Amino acid sequence: MSVADLSSCRSVIFGCEGTKLSAAEKKFFGAEQPYGFILFARNVKNPRQLKKLVSSLRAAVSRPDAPVLIDQEGGRVQRLRAPDWFEAKPFAFFGDLHAASPETAIEALRLTTRLIIADLKNAGITVNCTPCLDLRLPETVDAIGDRAFAADPGLVSVLGAVVAEEMLNAGLMPVIKHMPGHGRATVDSHHDLPRVTAPKDELMRTDFAPFRALSLLPWGMTSHIVFEDIDPDLPATQSKTVIEEIIRGEIGFKGLLLTDDLNMNALSGTLAERAEKALDAGVDIVLHCSGKLDEMREVATACPPLSADALIRIELGNRVFGRDTVPLDRKLDSERLAALLATA
Repeated sequence: MSVADLSSCRSVIFGCEGTKLSAAEKKFFGAEQPYGFILFARNVKNPRQLKKLVSSLRAAVSRPDAPVLIDQEGGRVQRLRAPDWFEAKPFAFFGDLHAASPETAIEALRLTTRLIIADLKNAGITVNCTPCLDLRLPETVDAIGDRAFAADPGLVSVLGAVVAEEMLNAGLMPVIKHMPGHGRATVDSHHDLPRVTAPKDELMRTDFAPFRALSLLPWGMTSHIVFEDIDPDLPATQSKTVIEEIIRGEIGFKGLLLTDDLNMNALSGTLAERAEKALDAGVDIVLHCSGKLDEMREVATACPPLSADALIRIELGNRVFGRDTVPLDRKLDSERLAALLATA
């Protein structure tokens, strides 16, 4: 879809409440024109229902290619579950396996990613909020925990690149997260505001390094974390200093930048205030996930049309969908993965 066709879209991605759209949701989405949508377990019943919901979301905004997002990482964070969908191991499994057998770990991760891709493409989902490039450190809060590959920034970069490459080759958009790094957070940003005291130079060598290595990827997501040596007052999502100097500057990320969920308690103020602060700080699109219509109405009031910069970043990112996609063979990949893990 051309940039001109997106000029009336608001700078927000919304969730929805259930397994099908209500008349009120359809009317709201049609009027407000969010850029896209994000799905959660509450929206999923079976493959047929999911595909129908995805189509109805796009029909509500009259855009057949409107982005539909999901978090299908593996482990604890996967919205599509067995028996209808593939159950993937968490990223930590592949990080640990790499220590014993690097080639096995990379191939197993590649096959795992292909199986996830096959499920998402069958449903019509076009964006997967993965890979998680946070470090897995002794102090890392459980909310991240085994969602992270390892403590070594170089290994995180290598394994994260495997996930992103497979997705891009299949025409699926990856989202690197949680920029510029969530690994040192010792509290869950769903409930509290994490504060990181490590000096900037150390963070650049460690936590920020995987994001710098994969900075050419098209989409990224911010973290709701205060980095005291960079901006002691505001979380990264709402900090112009962190976004301009670190994410856009020293990390060098030029792609489309989304917030993590506005409903997380690490942020303060009304939902409209949270959205406005993030957009003012330089985020391109805010993410609101609850699916509650009264909250979405409030958030929409704070979300202007997509900025000129956001439209350019979207257009550049969308070029990945124009490439030839690799063939996916779910049965064959599943057999290969099972055989590979049996010998690991």
